[in-house]
Amino acid sequence: MNQSAAIWLVLLVALISANAPYFSSRLLLVGPRLAHKNVGWRLLELALLGLLTLGIGFALEASQGQRQPQGWEFYAAAACVYLVFGFPGFVWCYLRRHRNEA
Repeated sequence: MNQSAAIWLVLLVALISANAPYFSSRLLLVGPRLAHKNVGWRLLELALLGLLTLGIGFALEASQGQRQPQGWEFYAAAACVYLVFGFPGFVWCYLRRHRNEA
């Protein structure tokens, strides 16, 4: 896989994983289905999927060559971009009026 494809793959995984907690009613995406999932569970899922996405990025970077050390600025910017990627799911879950639900 070339470098450009690896970058797009990580961005696609980040976009999907940032929105997954908001579209799934299952506990930790694989557990039992809940009628109403608490905000804390969604934040925990978001953090765990963010770490998984970061791990995938590190693995792809290591497969391309030597992995570069990063400072705190990289992690702060990555967290902010990840949260922005999750905004459509947040809007769908919390700000959209659910007309068919009681």
